[in-house]
Amino acid sequence: MLQYQKILLFPNTMPRISLSVPSSFPFQCIIPVRITDLNYGGHVGNDALFSLIHEARIRFLRQAGFESEINPEGFGFIMADAAVQFKKEIFYGDELLVSVCISEMEKYGFDLFYKLDIKRESEEITAALAKTGMVCFDYTQRKIIKLPDQLVKVFNAYLSPVHTKS
Repeated sequence: MLQYQKILLFPNTMPRISLSVPSSFPFQCIIPVRITDLNYGGHVGNDALFSLIHEARIRFLRQAGFESEINPEGFGFIMADAAVQFKKEIFYGDELLVSVCISEMEKYGFDLFYKLDIKRESEEITAALAKTGMVCFDYTQRKIIKLPDQLVKVFNAYLSPVHTKS
């Protein structure tokens, strides 16, 4: 769930995004940060973060039995919305433990939730939380379609309810 909140330390600032954290993450993968992921500030840029979660999404879909975001029958997924909550800087050489789950499933789509932890020595530090709203899309007919029943059955194994705020 996406919520906005005021930061009390800075009373004249705009509300910030606050993502609720799912109770569990049935899928995890490690993605190394590349030099091309860095921006002028020397840390991972917001555009690169979306590339990193895209990589995690493809790995998640492969684990679930899909080759890509578009299957041979012509339907696949399209991103309807996205939200990111940055918590720590991510640098070149960091290894990210990206955890993924489906936090909500509806008639036409589902929400994917991502937790990106930096693996540094013996600890893991949460660097970012993200959510993408994915919609089932028929690429042949160029329209949104209902989630196929077989897809719902597969995705139920990766469903994790949202229960706490970060």
